[in-house]
Amino acid sequence: MIANLSFQNGIAIITLNRPEAYNALNAELIETLGQLFDEVDQSDAVALVLVGAGGKAFCAGADIKGLLGKSAVEQVAFSRLGQQVFAKLDALAIPSIAVLSGVAFGGGLELAMACTFRVATPAARLGLPEIKLGLIPAYGGTQRLSRLAGIPRALELVSTGRTLDAEESEKIGLVTAIRAADDPIAIGLDFAASLGVPFPASFRMASNAVLQGFDLPLQEALELEAHLFAEATLTSDATEGVSAFLEKRKPAFTG
Repeated sequence: MIANLSFQNGIAIITLNRPEAYNALNAELIETLGQLFDEVDQSDAVALVLVGAGGKAFCAGADIKGLLGKSAVEQVAFSRLGQQVFAKLDALAIPSIAVLSGVAFGGGLELAMACTFRVATPAARLGLPEIKLGLIPAYGGTQRLSRLAGIPRALELVSTGRTLDAEESEKIGLVTAIRAADDPIAIGLDFAASLGVPFPASFRMASNAVLQGFDLPLQEALELEAHLFAEATLTSDATEGVSAFLEKRKPAFTG
């Protein structure tokens, strides 16, 4: 299988499985990821961990050979395919964690940026090197990077295509945390446990308030927040959370 889905203790694990190509993204892998994201969305998983097989790369980016010989119309379609599949990941109602072991370049970093969290190993290397090929990121990288690291930093990284180490990536907000371990899956599971998953149903509402509100004028964003807050109060998890607080116990969220 070009990508595998498994479950462990209620957590979905997707493994990019093209180690001979440093888990590079071709059309088949992108389409397979889209199907797996749908399966995760329909499952009872409380979180998703995304890793790359082989130990040398999370994902080295788009398969460059697949970019050759395409018309402009075909290139647009290929870009939109990646954007649409990554949007499924972005829209999951559960937290997603990309474990960046080895390299995460180009489309691989764009895939990671569509996750809720990015955890890197100390030796990880990140970057959007498309400019060095006379290209630009095509799977949402120009947009998600600016939202994570700010416009000036995004412009610098996209314009130079330079490589970042794990420490700098964490410093600018591109990476959530750095964890030293040999097994990427273990890193992802440990990080998920540290978050206290399962999160309450309000997790997606909180995420929507942050992400959607970012692009709105402040007053409209505050209105969005108010409506999402009201929606959150109607969930059974909110009832459980308030009751647990008053009863001085740990809440048992069901999502």
